[in-house]
Amino acid sequence: MKEEPTMDVTGAFADHVLAMRFDDLPDTSREAARRLILDAFGVGLAGSSGQWTEGLSTATASWGHAGPARVFGERLRFPAGLAALRNAYSIHNSEFDSLHEDAVVHALTAVLPAALSMAEQQGGVSGLQLIEAVCAGIDIAAAVGLAGTRPMKFFRPAVAGGFGAVAAAGKIAGLTREQMVHAFGAQYAQSAGAMQAHEEGTMLLALQIGFNARAAVEAVDLARSGLIATRRTFEGRFGYFNLFEDEADLRPVLSELPVAHHIEQVVEKPFPTGRATHGAIEAVQKLLSLRGTTPASLRRVEVVVSPVAYGLVGRAVKRQMPANYARLCLSYCVARCLTDGTVGPEHFTATALAEDAPMQLAKQIKVRTFEMEGTSAFGPTCVTLEYNDGMINSETVSQALGHPSNPLPTDLSRAKFLNNCQNAKFALAETSAQELMRLILHLDQLENTNRLMDLACPS
Repeated sequence: MKEEPTMDVTGAFADHVLAMRFDDLPDTSREAARRLILDAFGVGLAGSSGQWTEGLSTATASWGHAGPARVFGERLRFPAGLAALRNAYSIHNSEFDSLHEDAVVHALTAVLPAALSMAEQQGGVSGLQLIEAVCAGIDIAAAVGLAGTRPMKFFRPAVAGGFGAVAAAGKIAGLTREQMVHAFGAQYAQSAGAMQAHEEGTMLLALQIGFNARAAVEAVDLARSGLIATRRTFEGRFGYFNLFEDEADLRPVLSELPVAHHIEQVVEKPFPTGRATHGAIEAVQKLLSLRGTTPASLRRVEVVVSPVAYGLVGRAVKRQMPANYARLCLSYCVARCLTDGTVGPEHFTATALAEDAPMQLAKQIKVRTFEMEGTSAFGPTCVTLEYNDGMINSETVSQALGHPSNPLPTDLSRAKFLNNCQNAKFALAETSAQELMRLILHLDQLENTNRLMDLACPS
């Protein structure tokens, strides 16, 4: 992107955030907000017992205590920024969190923790205000992701999510336009997130989102205390789009922003794996319903995915791979589905990853891609099974389960939430889980969002 002096991207983003009103949102956006906030709470609760959460708790023990905000799975209170970091980590550490596919951004993962922490710091924030903040934050995060027109080299769920988190936290804090502009600048100065963590599948991947969620809360605090940051954060000669993206096209993103309602395009995940594996998992499940299959009955397994999906999850299976790597390994996920009929959290334990049979099957799976225009599409995905008796069955999935055109059924969505509540560090009592679900599904009627954390965190 070349600098365009007449284009005030930062100001346009700030104006959009300040203009966001619940009364102006269509019913479809309100429903999506309630459903996706419910999903994020459940995933975050389950993530409180996930990989390296104890290590993170130990590492951050000296970073501050006795603040206003709470953390999933913890009895103590923490500074708002630290709580946002830890909650964002918990939401993403199992790859079970929702995302905007075309923007390639886990839009709620930084946005909701920053909004919740700021709400606890402010006090007296209503559910209606939380919905406004989350919708504004997702609009900004998605817009930043969509504007990039080349494959990402920085981890967009972290860096774009951080700008969305600023929008959400700033909305709740009641920033002025001038303060919002400077909050975006303060966030940019702290933006971080490299694709190398994705490539290696380390726990740093989720932590990068946490870093940006914490930075967002602190950027808002700095801006409302009078910090003068940068004004051309996105469009300047050394702004975000000139340094973080190889190419960007901002005009369509800005023109569509007032009516885009990006929250309606956010995908709820049915499997705790990289979203780019989901089309193949669903295709395998459909093939298994046509014919009973065992690994020994197969001569050939081929998976064809989009270029974006191939770049994200077309990695080779390897022994002693970490869980985060395995969740992003298409051949391993397909092998597990062929063996067990689904893919779940149990397939990423140390014991499961040490099993030989799934590894051997995964090594035999051929993954390839095809030519297509665009860089953001995760579909279509085609899986072909060739049997030893010569029969060949293929299944193509255009949009995987959870996509707005192929939505997760309500009963499965709520079952996912309740199951995640049981997998929290301190499992929620059934009555607490049901009450939390009821409050979120009627969030616009809730007078004080602190009640949500009352139920989600152990007393």
